[in-house]
Amino acid sequence: MTTAINQPIQQKPLSFDEFIAFYGGDNRYELIDGEVFDLEPTEVAAFITAKICVQIDATGLPWFVLQRGLLRPSNIGMTAFRPDVAVVDRDELTKEPLWSDQSILTLGSSIKFVAEVVSSNWQNDYARKVEDYAVLGIPEYWIADYAGSGGTRHIGKPKQPTLSICTLVDGEYEIQQFRGHQTIVSLTFPNLKLTAEQVLRAGR
Repeated sequence: MTTAINQPIQQKPLSFDEFIAFYGGDNRYELIDGEVFDLEPTEVAAFITAKICVQIDATGLPWFVLQRGLLRPSNIGMTAFRPDVAVVDRDELTKEPLWSDQSILTLGSSIKFVAEVVSSNWQNDYARKVEDYAVLGIPEYWIADYAGSGGTRHIGKPKQPTLSICTLVDGEYEIQQFRGHQTIVSLTFPNLKLTAEQVLRAGR
């Protein structure tokens, strides 16, 4: 979803504390295995956020959408993800040790949904985050590949814009892909009436 930045400050892998000191106040950056990545803003994330907010309002659930919030999984060192879109359960925040002071999430149980918008460093979204978000127990994960950037083993040949919806089943994600005018299926938001094209074309 991102391209690695090339700045002199990162001569070596950064610890989480070093990342917070240098980049913690800027939501453009995330940390994966000590490497800093510069996140690219997209209209796709804004579109998903707008549609999801409507669904949350309609259900009356104690959820809210957090854009580019910091997720530091307690079981992964030197890593702090910034999902493009995350749906957070307000009732779970009392269990979060870093939320009140730093607005940092550490527990997958606080998050009901995440979405990542793919760009140049697509490997993080299709491999690393699929594994880590599943381990955290996040029920639903969207990979919005509006430019068809992912590897062919993830989106097939010929490459084309693809929305991959990962649904957690028995601790692993089952992945269903949607393209063009196909109506997407979301277990978290079953009343969401959108086609893949409506989501993906927001990035063009």
